[in-house]
Amino acid sequence: MLRVIRRIHPYADTDDIAASRDFYVGVLGLEVAMEDPILGLRSPGNPTAQVIIPVRGVEDVAPRLGIDVGEPAAVDAAYAEAVRRGLRVVYPLTDEPWGVRRFFVEDPGGTVVNVLAHLG
Repeated sequence: MLRVIRRIHPYADTDDIAASRDFYVGVLGLEVAMEDPILGLRSPGNPTAQVIIPVRGVEDVAPRLGIDVGEPAAVDAAYAEAVRRGLRVVYPLTDEPWGVRRFFVEDPGGTVVNVLAHLG
């Protein structure tokens, strides 16, 4: 299956969500795209340029990258391939209540990647 990567975003953990919001919005000019369950920021001129800021410890395993593969079927295909290759899945394939299908997998270097797509 051909995957269309919609965006790739880094994660920047914080202990102080308000201070992080103030920095990224006030200093760098990003805008708030979502605030629950994590802070999602994007560039006003390029909405695919994003930073995700969870409160440290909100996830049992913290991803370092999020890769939006475009559609839920592509998440399923990536999950099946990760399992076939024997990669370590650290968060199971899940439909989240906020409208995202995702799983977390470790890349060969140990970086945890959130593979996701928005539902419906």
